Amino acid sequence: MDWAQFEKGVFLVNVLGIVYDSRTRLILIGRRENDSYLKDLSWSFPGGRPAYQEDLDFYLKEQVKTKTDLEVEVKNIVFAKTYPEKREFLSIYYLCEFIGGEAKAGEKFVEIKWVKPTEVQSYFTTSLHRTLLEYLKTLE
Repeated sequence: MDWAQFEKGVFLVNVLGIVYDSRTRLILIGRRENDSYLKDLSWSFPGGRPAYQEDLDFYLKEQVKTKTDLEVEVKNIVFAKTYPEKREFLSIYYLCEFIGGEAKAGEKFVEIKWVKPTEVQSYFTTSLHRTLLEYLKTLE
């Protein structure tokens, strides 16, 4: 698709889960390899592109399960953004409460890790908006 033909309003939507374990006060991130859309992407929050048949939170729950083998409850949207690297990508970040399961790397993740919310920036190689970083600080 030639994105340049659209003046505004057409985005590739991704839903991303900030999977939070309130007992340990840690969040889950996953390491990806060879992302064909964002070459610089390494660590990220679990998520993916939704389809049209169900609500966004349904697809986020499904993607978290597929990528991490964890059960989560999708709570609320905490942030949305486009990326300087790829303006046509719109990511919607949800807070997800960890419910259960044993974390293990699944689809598109080669490694997953529980980290302190303030440590996320040291792992990510793509931009993290300052508003999102400020929100993550509140989870510690």
